[in-house]
Amino acid sequence: MQNWYHIFPKSTGLSAFAWLVFCLLPFYFIFRSTSLVETLLGVVLIVLFFTTYRLSFIKKGWTVYVSISIEIVISIGMILYFAYVYFSLFLAFYIGNIESKAGFIVLYIVNLVTTVSAVSVGFIMDSPQFIAQTPFIVVSIVGVILLPLTLNSRNKREKLERKLEDANQKISRLMVIEERQRIARDLHDTLGQKLSLIGLKSDLAKKIIERDPETAKKEVDDINHTARMALKEVREMVSDMKHAKLKDEIIHAKHILEAAEITFHFNEENTSNDLPLLVENVLGMCLKEAVTNVVKHSKATMCHVDISNTQNEQVLIVRDNGVGAVGTGELRKGNGLQGIKERLDFVNGYLAVDTLGGTTLTIRIPKAIQQKGKEGLE
Repeated sequence: MQNWYHIFPKSTGLSAFAWLVFCLLPFYFIFRSTSLVETLLGVVLIVLFFTTYRLSFIKKGWTVYVSISIEIVISIGMILYFAYVYFSLFLAFYIGNIESKAGFIVLYIVNLVTTVSAVSVGFIMDSPQFIAQTPFIVVSIVGVILLPLTLNSRNKREKLERKLEDANQKISRLMVIEERQRIARDLHDTLGQKLSLIGLKSDLAKKIIERDPETAKKEVDDINHTARMALKEVREMVSDMKHAKLKDEIIHAKHILEAAEITFHFNEENTSNDLPLLVENVLGMCLKEAVTNVVKHSKATMCHVDISNTQNEQVLIVRDNGVGAVGTGELRKGNGLQGIKERLDFVNGYLAVDTLGGTTLTIRIPKAIQQKGKEGLE
């Protein structure tokens, strides 16, 4: 529900000035009346309508429906006595923001039926005021029909988008926690036992150093060897942390796309498992960036990821069936494509973008670079 000060609706295609006109128009209609009693009655109805309209935004429960009922009665009175139809648009806006499905349907039907009935009575009475503003009355009735449906649909979409964003953030937090736990386990398994062994051998060497120097020397050599092994394992673990494992990024992409309700298809053909760390890191980061773009911009329902290994190059293809950056005009601004290109520059790779029937990113890394990376590691 909107805040109480949102008297002027947002995103309805009309500016606040147009709604201000709707607020001032009823005074024009009632002051045309020749009867002082009708004029005073009209002023009271207007003040009462806007008072209850404001209160309906800050009230909860059954009092909301009482306020709307009063507003509908006032709207009918303004239509019949002063040929003023536009209060029904205020009601249509308010009803469109009701979250309860049952409440929305009931109030939508009541407002529509009462408005159409009151207007029909006005035309049956052959009132000159109704005949003069027939086009505006027709537009108002169309607004009463469409405005609540449009607002209700928009609010549901925004609610789903917020839930999706919260889900993505939750997944990110869980992945961070999982990674921390993995690091803690690796550190425990890597260093825990070896440090314990170093401590035990140090105590033993200290006890026997005087009566058995040779054995103590062997224990010190074992301590030195164990310490070097621990250091080597720590360096290997840190090296693994610095690089994005391609298989881990594929799993991560699957989780992100499923959370976004996008069907994930993965195909891997003739792919070697001994990719150089640099190439694997670049492919992993490019895949992460591409999938992030699919979730944020594509509005797709399906995403295909293909990884293949040809004679001359490693190929990664990310394809979706949405509109994405192309449909929204965001492709020209980059959307992470610049970051992908910068990463590919390190390995002389290149990126191709196809926007026919969705968006397809094709990433190619030459084999010559991969072979050079292997030699460097050796």
